[in-house]
Amino acid sequence: MAIKKKKKSWKEMPPLARFGTLVAAAVQLSLLIAAQRDISRRPAEQIRGSKALWRAVTLINFVGPGSYFAFGRKNLPASAKR
Repeated sequence: MAIKKKKKSWKEMPPLARFGTLVAAAVQLSLLIAAQRDISRRPAEQIRGSKALWRAVTLINFVGPGSYFAFGRKNLPASAKR
């Protein structure tokens, strides 16, 4: 039988742990905003799959936006990027 540890409240966390939590939250929020903004601005022809699906996927912490940027966007030839 496993012993359950009580989760620490924000006030019980050491300052470094609080800082790390805030940094992780800021990174996650930045990735989410960047992915959502890219989905809004990019034409559907330049996205693999549906925009609605990728919007939902980006809501998954860290993995979602990273997956969108790695796999959701189609690579354009250099001449089409201008």
